[in-house]
Parts: sequence; structure tokens; C-alpha cells
Amino acid sequence: MEFVRKLPIPQEIKAMYPLSAEAAAVKAARDAEIKKVFTGESDKFLLIIGPCSADREDAVMDYIHRLKVVQEKVEDKILIIPRIYTNKPRTTGDGYKGMLHQPDPLEKPDMLKGVVSIRQLHIRALTETGLCCADEMLYPANYRYLSDLLSYVAIGARSVENQDHRLTSSGLDIPVGMKNPTGGDLSVMMNSVTAAQHAHTFIYRGWEVNSTGNPYAHAIMRGYVNKHGQSLPNYHYEDLIALHDMYAASNLVNPAAIVDTNHANSGKKYLEQIRIAKDVLYSRSHSEDIKKLVKGLMIESYIEDGCQKINDHDVYGKSITDPCLGWEKTERLIYDIADKL
Repeated sequence: MEFVRKLPIPQEIKAMYPLSAEAAAVKAARDAEIKKVFTGESDKFLLIIGPCSADREDAVMDYIHRLKVVQEKVEDKILIIPRIYTNKPRTTGDGYKGMLHQPDPLEKPDMLKGVVSIRQLHIRALTETGLCCADEMLYPANYRYLSDLLSYVAIGARSVENQDHRLTSSGLDIPVGMKNPTGGDLSVMMNSVTAAQHAHTFIYRGWEVNSTGNPYAHAIMRGYVNKHGQSLPNYHYEDLIALHDMYAASNLVNPAAIVDTNHANSGKKYLEQIRIAKDVLYSRSHSEDIKKLVKGLMIESYIEDGCQKINDHDVYGKSITDPCLGWEKTERLIYDIADKL
């Protein structure tokens, strides 16, 4: 390894790029509203929605401003949590790893610029729209750079068995979604939720820390890949009933699940997200148990349909990682979901 430079600690970055007291108050109120969905005090439906990965600040902010307009129209039924995913897990380790690594996808990685850029983007989203955002906790040690900004964190299918992710999640005061692993074993996901809900003592960023457990840790159903490399879904009625039964047999608090409409559930056929979303709503309408369990959907969406290669990065608002629903289809889908709730 070549040690390039020592990066500022999160406390220093927060001091350089602070969150205003007004924005912090907005976030606190929004956080409380989101948590009530997971405790069952609110029957609003969550939509964790946005690009597969944030790639450029102007397009991401344009997208979130559009979401704000829609949120105002459906606020009686839906809470929108925009996805600003600044870390991108790569199956082989190669490829674009997100804004944290490359604030400009066409330039070389620069981790200091990356840390600053992702913090500035999350601050802009909160202060300009009043919407609190979600990110994937790919690197647990980096969470503190955004800990005053995030309202939702997802633990990916490749990270859900990792002890650092589980223990760090136990010390967060916001909802953390644990995805089922790529192989589909739901017991692995449930063990991760259990670990996150329990108190622990562990080492974090060079400190000995105690966590109190996170009562908002929950499951995310994202489909899986079998031994033949085929994508198989787990969003169907029977899958959700099975998850409900697993929760019922556990000692977990606040039973909850989010259904990821893309990834292995759709086989990355992004247009299928529309059908899958409506299928989940249909299941909720036919089972009170599923209605109580499924708190929302995770949807990959951007301004333009599909995706493009980084070398051809000339279409504004088009994903450079997994394909996403374009804005027109997204807007229509959100209104359709609101109508069915």
C-alpha cells in the first residue's frame, strides 16, 4: 500500500462543512416521522427512491427537487426518502465506486475531495428541499462523515454478514435496512437484524465503544441468485408471509420489511420495478399481516431511463451503474402507489 495522506477525521470535516441549526431541526422532525412508520405509530408508506448511484451533483439535485414537488402532493400517504448513494459496491471490485471515490467519474479517485463532495451534496439536499436522504453504509468507519445528515441507511447484500456492519448498525439512531444476502438465505438477514437490535461493546474508529442496540433495524427483500447464476425474486405473497412468520418466531421488536423492486427481484430489468411495486401493494391489500410488515419500497430511479457507460457520460441524469426508471415513469408510479394505499 502507498499511504497517500491522512484524511481529516469526521469531526474536522463536520466543522469545515457544518449543518445549520435550522436544517438540523428539519431533519429531527423528519427522522421522528420516519421512525413512527417502523414502530407502527404511523401508517404512511415509505419510498426510498433515487439513482442507483449518485454521479453528478447537478443532476442529483435536479432529481431531488422534482421529488420534493411530488412529496408535497402525496404527503398524506407517503414519506419519500431520496437515495443519495455515494458508495457503490462492486461485485469484482472493479468499476465506478461512487462519488466518495470519484467526485468526477471521468477523473482519478480522490478520497479527500470525495468525502467533502458527498457531505456537501447531502447538505444541499436537506437544506434546499427539506427531504432527508438515504445512503448505503458500505464502509462503517466512514458513517460518521454523514451521521448528522442521513435518515436511513442500507446494508448491502454483500455486507450483511460482516461483523463491523452489524455492530456499527447497533449504534445508529436511524432505521437501518439489512438486505438478504446474494445467496438468498433469509436466516442470515434475520441474524443481522438481531445483531443490530442488540447492545454491543466493540472497537470503532480506534475507540472502545458501547452501543445500545437499534430498534429500527429491519429486513430488506432484494431477491437472490441461485447456484446457476439465475436471479430469483422474493417479493411475492408467499415470500412475505414467510418473512412475517420468521419475525413472529423471533424476539425482534418493530417487525418491518422494505421490498427492493430492482436488483435480483427484477433481474435488473428496471421497467419491471413498476409491476413489482404494484404486486407488493396487491399483497398488502390481501393480508393484514403483510400490510403491517411491509413498510415501503426501494426503487432505483433517475431522470432518464436506463443506463450508460462512463466513457459515454454525456446524457444528463442517466445512470452510469445499474439501469433506472426515468422521471416520467417514476412520477406516474408514485401517484399510482398513492392511489392504491
